[in-house]
Amino acid sequence: MTQSPPQRCGLIAVLGAPNAGKSTLVNALVGQKVAIVSPKAQTTRARLMGIAIQNEAQLLLVDTPGIFTPERRLDRAMVAAAWEGTDGADAIALVVDAKAGIGPKVHAVIESLAGRSEPKLLILNKVDLADKPRLLGHAAKLNEAVAFDETFFVSAATGDGVPELKAALAARLPEGPWHFPEDQVSDATERMIAAEVTREQLYLQLHAELPYASAVDTEKYSERPDGSVEIHQQILVARETQRAIVLGKGGTRIKEIGARARAELSRIMGVPVHLYLHVKVRPGWQDDRSLYREIGLDWVE
Repeated sequence: MTQSPPQRCGLIAVLGAPNAGKSTLVNALVGQKVAIVSPKAQTTRARLMGIAIQNEAQLLLVDTPGIFTPERRLDRAMVAAAWEGTDGADAIALVVDAKAGIGPKVHAVIESLAGRSEPKLLILNKVDLADKPRLLGHAAKLNEAVAFDETFFVSAATGDGVPELKAALAARLPEGPWHFPEDQVSDATERMIAAEVTREQLYLQLHAELPYASAVDTEKYSERPDGSVEIHQQILVARETQRAIVLGKGGTRIKEIGARARAELSRIMGVPVHLYLHVKVRPGWQDDRSLYREIGLDWVE
């Protein structure tokens, strides 16, 4: 009787500067959407784990906020969450935007990685958009700065190079039992997923109109007797002018935000969703300790 290969399971911290494509890459590796994505930098706020399967290996992919120079309490909490995502990691995957190249934000991450002992992988992302001759130059410079174990060229958006990367990551994991059921793709709670989906729509629909001074708080999440889900959320903003932006003329914008978020949540959860949104002006919400727990961040002084 042929013995089946042993199971493997391990933690891979996905790091990088803002807008490097970390969340898109985690979604591509998992094979479905587990992290919200928008063209805006710093979309990811809290640590989120995507769970991918590659043959006998279970990859626990920690999608971390982009690392940047923090200026506010929320910034400090996001950067702290990124580095905490590397705690106990079996490997660190640095994602670099190959189109944007190596700027100050990438250098800042590189300096912090140089002295770490974990296996480190370099992933040059967005190669479909990058100038090909510059790719090898970026790879050479980054490998001079940090002793990366392997370098990969991928496009998370198109899927190019993702299967090879996934196989290489799986091969690096230690032998051991899986930590999650085979059909589980994320460690996020349904309340967190609901808040993240609505926040994604804020970013996608409002673009530069609404700054980062907004948050989504899921006040109520319950199942109805018919199997559908009822969700009540408040969108927190710092000023009355921001409230007007979210509402839109005659309430048209918030209706569209709610409609798209509801459709996405119904698709993810596989049941009808009843979503109720309201906008609340709360000056200084970034200093509300309880809200940080709700959105999955630690309080940072």
